[in-house]
Amino acid sequence: MQNEFSRTELLIGNKALEKLHKSKVAIFGIGGVGSYVVEALVRAGIENFVLVDNDVVSISNLNRQIIATTKTLEKPKVEVAKQRILEINPNAKVQIYQEFFMPESIDLVDESVDYIVDAIDTVTAKIELVIRANKLNIPIISSMGTGNKLDPTKFEVTDIYKTSICPLAKVMRKELRTRGIKSLKVVYSKEEPIKTKNLEENR
Repeated sequence: MQNEFSRTELLIGNKALEKLHKSKVAIFGIGGVGSYVVEALVRAGIENFVLVDNDVVSISNLNRQIIATTKTLEKPKVEVAKQRILEINPNAKVQIYQEFFMPESIDLVDESVDYIVDAIDTVTAKIELVIRANKLNIPIISSMGTGNKLDPTKFEVTDIYKTSICPLAKVMRKELRTRGIKSLKVVYSKEEPIKTKNLEENR
């Protein structure tokens, strides 16, 4: 008998699918990266989520964020993402926190989380999230910068200390090294950023 995850079960098997159902993933940042992560995970079978983001959907999000539509403008991203998750899988359990994650943030992630996705922009917050993940022994993947880049073939998943070109990755390498963090899985682009002119120069 077919169900919403029949095709996934054919691909990875029943045991792996059950593992996905039971897993809990925390996504920090529900924007251009995080919103698509949420979409992919719920459609893959993840049923337990923690979503953290302080922002609301803005008109400038319409070109790149899957939760952004004319109907969701000015609504909190975590609330919109939660509703989308439940529309895809009503059995999902979703905790939402409409706040910025910063070093002083508490009670957003604990040992019940199986995996963390860092899709936030602030270096200080990214570093703190990695430190907490390491202390709690929770696997984490961190998204680096992709601004002004167009070539999808340049994306790589690798360790932070094997990255190059990306300015954000360079800062992260330095900061993590000083804190004794020896490894971090990241997704980043080796493409050189496209140089753009500001609006005044284009007039």
